Amino acid sequence: MTGNPANPLPNGVRAIAALFALCAVYLAIAGGVMLLRPGTVSMSAGAPLLFGLELAGPYMFLLVAVAGGGVVWGLVKLNNIVRHVAMLIAITGIVMLVPSVSAATVIAQPKALAFGGLGIIVRVIVAWYLSRGEVADAFCRSA
Repeated sequence: MTGNPANPLPNGVRAIAALFALCAVYLAIAGGVMLLRPGTVSMSAGAPLLFGLELAGPYMFLLVAVAGGGVVWGLVKLNNIVRHVAMLIAITGIVMLVPSVSAATVIAQPKALAFGGLGIIVRVIVAWYLSRGEVADAFCRSA
């Protein structure tokens, strides 16, 4: 994908870029539908990814989709700053999910606990993988 055979894109980075791309495409489609056909898609459709920013309307969906696309592009190009941005996004997502998981635990809602826990697990894996030494070296070698 990078076109540089001396510094190939690690498979984990490719998977994380695909995850960011899926989220960006989802938000772009939801935001576009909200603009074209108001009332068709609820603003709460973006709640798992926007953590309250969905109340700003469809333009926030599109803005976050563009930011996600930028992260995808930067990860594919092995940009070290974007690696740090992706880790920051993942860590912020972990912090934002902790209250909902705590509430689901206290109220004993297994479905909410499972989805919140899975969200935390995926974000921890993303942050952990991008912070590994060999992955950081791959980003530094591309500079």
